[in-house]
Amino acid sequence: MRTTLHRAVTAAVATLVSAAPAFAAPANSEPSGLLAWSFLGFCAVIVVAQVMPALMMIVGAVKGLLSEGSEAKAHH
Repeated sequence: MRTTLHRAVTAAVATLVSAAPAFAAPANSEPSGLLAWSFLGFCAVIVVAQVMPALMMIVGAVKGLLSEGSEAKAHH
């Protein structure tokens, strides 16, 4: 669990660092302000919060199916 959290934090930091030059653009090139970007960031956090448990459940189901298959082979 710690490695997954560490990878997620690393990915978030890498995304923020790589997006820094986009924030240095001239003010008149983008009509969206800080409030609009904050809203989009909040939406992204909600999407990630919904996707992570779904992925964890899918991985758990696949592991369960694979372990059931290996147990069935061991009994025969």
